[in-house]
Amino acid sequence: MARKNESPQKAAMREMMRSYLKDNDICIKNGTDVNAVMRDMMSVILEDVLDEELDEELGYSKYDYRNKDTDNSRNGHSKKTMHTSYGDMDVAIPRDRNGEYEPQLIKKYQNTVTQDMEEKILSMYAKGMTTGDIESHMKGLYGTDLSDSTISRITDKILPIVREWQERPLEEVYAVVSMDAIHYHVRSEGRIVKRAVYIALGIDMDGKKDVLGMYVGENESAKFWLSIMNGLKNRGVGDILIACVDGLTGSCRQ
Repeated sequence: MARKNESPQKAAMREMMRSYLKDNDICIKNGTDVNAVMRDMMSVILEDVLDEELDEELGYSKYDYRNKDTDNSRNGHSKKTMHTSYGDMDVAIPRDRNGEYEPQLIKKYQNTVTQDMEEKILSMYAKGMTTGDIESHMKGLYGTDLSDSTISRITDKILPIVREWQERPLEEVYAVVSMDAIHYHVRSEGRIVKRAVYIALGIDMDGKKDVLGMYVGENESAKFWLSIMNGLKNRGVGDILIACVDGLTGSCRQ
């Protein structure tokens, strides 16, 4: 049935999409459709942090040869496969020519990304995380392995990556947008509290899936969801044909 004040063209398009989802047994649930995107997001952060680790080890940043005070230098990257709850992912580990660099965030014989590490890395992408929050997450990942000044430099390196992803322009029309959440624990005012990162997953008119945004929130109030919708609109989204929200086990609610 057409919605109130909906044009016949849009009503027909909506019905076509419902039929398409039903005929192809497509149902977005529990965030399983975003696994590949999640792996990419984690690997980008990990690789940039490891590159900054090597900068700290060598004492100069890439291409900054004027400040080089060592006979050691970068020597490309090696591929390492890491197991995550989203599936296996490849991470490019930087190397030095003298073989002196030992990665700290991903230890030499480590081949698994822990759930705590996953949660901290992914939550860095979420709107609502301050620079202090991200720096606190980095301290949580490293513990006492690195100095505060090094943690700050690593945070400064990944912030532009996070901001660019958060603010990138989106498609004008999405066939489907699904909302889901991941939960993690964070230290706040001296105590551990549970936070949720809400994920907006979109499928465009060509069937391509994309994580549109991630947002930190303590509850799902109408004001909170309105701010998310306004954020998507400001980034170029003009229309969503079908919205899916998690509610019934094994099904989508439209």
